[in-house]
Amino acid sequence: MTDSRSRNPAKASQPLDETDSRIAAALLASPRASWRTVGRVLGISERTVVRRAAPLFHDRTLRATAVRNPLWFPDLIPLALRIKCRPSRISAIAATLARRADTVWVDVLGGGDEICTILFLDGPDARNSLLLRDLPATPAVQSWTSHLLLRVFPAAFDWSGGLLTEAELADLRAEHSTPAVRPGLQPVDHALVAALIEDGRSSYADLARRTDTTPLTARRRLEALVDNQVLRLATEVDLGRLGIRTEALLWITVAPGGLEETGRQLSRHPQVRFASATTGAANLLVAVAATDLDALYCFVSETIGALPHISTLEVTPILSGVKRTGLVRPGSL
Repeated sequence: MTDSRSRNPAKASQPLDETDSRIAAALLASPRASWRTVGRVLGISERTVVRRAAPLFHDRTLRATAVRNPLWFPDLIPLALRIKCRPSRISAIAATLARRADTVWVDVLGGGDEICTILFLDGPDARNSLLLRDLPATPAVQSWTSHLLLRVFPAAFDWSGGLLTEAELADLRAEHSTPAVRPGLQPVDHALVAALIEDGRSSYADLARRTDTTPLTARRRLEALVDNQVLRLATEVDLGRLGIRTEALLWITVAPGGLEETGRQLSRHPQVRFASATTGAANLLVAVAATDLDALYCFVSETIGALPHISTLEVTPILSGVKRTGLVRPGSL
């Protein structure tokens, strides 16, 4: 989904106050939490939550969406690309990638000559067209490496930017259950997923209208989709407005026998936004968000340094996030 409306850059970079930041953090961790639940967890009134949160959604500081889990959609090929480009064309290439419907993340990395993008490609033909036709035909693209996402570790999905306590996060998690079985997708589910990608906080009445069912059925199916991790509900926000100004991708080589343990352990860390096992020379990709460079250093030296199965590490700073959770960042194109 693209956002064609421009915004005042000064306004976009202005930090949120403490209350707004904590409300945003609660919605990052639990994107469909009710205003009453957010107020109860944060110790403020429901009226205050509504008064503070509604303008944030109205001016698109916060945006609600959903991201599919490729494990449930076998035709999707989840791919991470690292693309080396001519620096003079990096913005144009990032914008072109961000406009694609199949890109989930697009970040400009390092010294301004590299892009990392995560795509959910619609089958082998789409993959081959991208890798064998589109990229080779782009003169500004100098080289690239591709990495299949073998397993995304879900523990990081209730990430809150470190702005909530563990007790508050546990209170938000208590609303969700873990099912004992994994039922197959129903015909209504595909329409429901599409509606949630468009607006992750759509009311059950709106979802019922969009999917030609009843609000009760829409609620039951949505809960099943979330609990079975068919999709991940997400709230998108510029992390700089939460005081988080340092982001990086970590490309980690882990001994095969320790990959599952390491991936799960890192995905539970409060500074980790995303963790996935991948193909390639590095077999674990981790996205880290920290308040500053010193916090990133401490994460690398203390958290990564304490893990026993890691043999190599590459840290690539993120200069700018162009697209996240399938949504183009306002003002980035």
